[in-house]
Amino acid sequence: MASQNFTFRLERVRSLRERAEETAREGLARELSLRVRGEAILREAAHAVAAARDTGRDTVLTPGASGADMLAAQAWLERAERQRINAAADLGRRDAEVARSRVALAEAAREREVIEQLKRRRRADHEAEVLRLAQISLDEIALNVHRRGSPV
Repeated sequence: MASQNFTFRLERVRSLRERAEETAREGLARELSLRVRGEAILREAAHAVAAARDTGRDTVLTPGASGADMLAAQAWLERAERQRINAAADLGRRDAEVARSRVALAEAAREREVIEQLKRRRRADHEAEVLRLAQISLDEIALNVHRRGSPV
């Protein structure tokens, strides 16, 4: 008796789901990379604010500093603070994108796992059917041998 090979009829769907999960994983990696870059930008902006604050304080404490020097130092401090605020807001947006990417990856993984479970069940059903048919064949052979009265 020749047994049939197992073929999963939804293999195309399974491969599509597998690719969707891989795409979601790559998207999450990309978003995490952008978030790390955003953290670095925020750190740089915070250092720039600290430097501007130190320079402004030094300008104020320097004897003979003009009003223009103080205004320039204040303008630099305000600009650095705006950049820090923008970097913090950008990091918040990146955090939201990372969260969205994680949800997308979890959903893609869940969808792929559903189809994988179906494939495992169908394979088990196929193997059980093959074993059942093999047992039927063996039973028929044994019955025929018994009917003939000849030893095995």
